[in-house]
Amino acid sequence: VQLQASGGGAVQAGGSLRLSCAAAGRTFTSYSVGWFRQAPGREREFVVVKDWSGRTTYNADSVKGRFTISRDNAMNTLYLQMNSLKPEDTAVYYCAARRGSLDGDSNSGYHMSYWGKGTQVTVSS
Repeated sequence: VQLQASGGGAVQAGGSLRLSCAAAGRTFTSYSVGWFRQAPGREREFVVVKDWSGRTTYNADSVKGRFTISRDNAMNTLYLQMNSLKPEDTAVYYCAARRGSLDGDSNSGYHMSYWGKGTQVTVSS
């Protein structure tokens, strides 16, 4: 499956953005999905993931209550709604997917198999 993230941009602190990730090549329904990010000079980190069934979602502590992952299986699209953005949210954001259930943990990137090219999010103070 090919993933393409979009929707990044520049926003002031406290603002909102919605990222999209379009999936092509296969039906998205049976895939667990997630968003990760990488800030300059830092390793890529987990943001939020959702199991293929939709029953399980894990959020990084840093984004709890502010970021929401959702998916539209009919449109084969994944979303990340980001509210109350902070300068420390500045990073390149990547969408990712793996077939079936989530595996591993945040340190292993939940063993995602497919990664999209990132989209830049810049939050100014």
